[in-house]
Amino acid sequence: MNDAPYRLIAEVDFGEKVVVHPFTNLYGCKIGDGTRIGPFVEIQHGAVIGANCKIQSHTFICHGVTIEDAVFVGHGVMFVNDKRPRSTTPEGRLQTDEDWELLPTLVEQGAAIGSGAVILGGLTIGRDALVGAGAVVTRSVPEGATVVGNPASAQADASRASSST
Repeated sequence: MNDAPYRLIAEVDFGEKVVVHPFTNLYGCKIGDGTRIGPFVEIQHGAVIGANCKIQSHTFICHGVTIEDAVFVGHGVMFVNDKRPRSTTPEGRLQTDEDWELLPTLVEQGAAIGSGAVILGGLTIGRDALVGAGAVVTRSVPEGATVVGNPASAQADASRASSST
């Protein structure tokens, strides 16, 4: 790990040769060997990042997210771990950890997530899948698939699309 300034790093399990850039918040998470964390990234407690990943700037990885080895996460990607976020309970008191359901998310080996994508909780992005920039992923993405748009859906085969016009 390098010694860049302006970081909050607490109780992080680091692998070997991890690089963490300035202006990051990492706490209670696990980061695998050779992974690079860009500036202005937050990774919360309970998140797991595999080996040889690249997490670009301004990304938020919340509790319950597991990212396997060799995954690329573009700039400004946002992970969400709750389908019904609320600040208070029906009785009006501030919510605590017991008042919501954690929806774990898995990003499998070799997947790539484009800049600005939003990944909702409780789903899997399959091995070697590609999530296009700006996509809003509301359902699991199959292995090797490419999804784009809002909500994200499978990209049409370019060769079929051009032959039909």
